[in-house]
Amino acid sequence: MQIKFYDKMEDSLLKFAVIIAKMDGKYVFCKHRERSTYEIPGGHREDGESILDAAKRELYEETGAVKYDIKPVCIYSVTAPDEFAGAETFGGLFYAEIEELEKELHSEIERIAFFDEVPQELTYPLIQPKLIDEAKRRGFIG
Repeated sequence: MQIKFYDKMEDSLLKFAVIIAKMDGKYVFCKHRERSTYEIPGGHREDGESILDAAKRELYEETGAVKYDIKPVCIYSVTAPDEFAGAETFGGLFYAEIEELEKELHSEIERIAFFDEVPQELTYPLIQPKLIDEAKRRGFIG
């Protein structure tokens, strides 16, 4: 699996939005109902949706965030032989500081969890730590 980072990319190529989120200084991770691992909020971009709107929608759907500040970090790509026929696929990486959450979740997410450090039990352990490291390298996470 190969992960690359870009400053710019043709918007139409971006298929995913992933949002590294923190609240009160802690990382916000999601636990899907059908998995025992944690993941960064994010998902597929819908037809006609900007990548920023996709990030905002996914952040709300997966964490219940209703008040937050979100910023683009960069573009990332993943190339894996067993995903998308081995083609390089692109997504927007965002960083969000969450101030307020709804009381209930309305998606496939069972719960959200708060961590001081990135948890070991990740859904995508070969991808998620690299995304977080890139956001740190670019100065979004202290």
